[in-house]
Amino acid sequence: MAPERAAWLAFLPPLATALYYELPTTLQRNLWISFTPQLVAYAMLALWIASNPAWRAALRLDVAEMRPALKWGALVGVALGAVNLSLILLIIPALGGDILFLRETPHARAPVWVMFPVGIAVIGILVELNFRGFQMGRLLTLLGPSPAGRLGAILVSALAFSFDPFMARV
Repeated sequence: MAPERAAWLAFLPPLATALYYELPTTLQRNLWISFTPQLVAYAMLALWIASNPAWRAALRLDVAEMRPALKWGALVGVALGAVNLSLILLIIPALGGDILFLRETPHARAPVWVMFPVGIAVIGILVELNFRGFQMGRLLTLLGPSPAGRLGAILVSALAFSFDPFMARV
């Protein structure tokens, strides 16, 4: 496989996330501005793909390698989805938590036919491709395979995911 080019583009989405939190609160409330770090991420992913002919292999998207992973991925995805749903609908209300704010999220306002199941699957695939495939994978390329490099790639991509304004808002 040819050496990977433009891996540095993976630093721009976490930078966009950090810059978002420097904006005045009035600007942070704008839905499109809160989505900007993800738009930056997908734009950087597109530029990175254009720079790397072997992008499918780098993102682990080769069909032959995906088939066995899809079985376990589907099983784990359904199991984790059930755990998440149980937490939101059963456990949090039982502990006195309020989940009514969820009615105001963009996901809740979308038509049911858009969100379930196709919308949820598309969102999940794009989020994984962005944060795990592109950002974490490219950071690992830049930081190297040492334990410190791996930890750094995981931490930066996990923090970018955790603090992504759109993900935190919806």
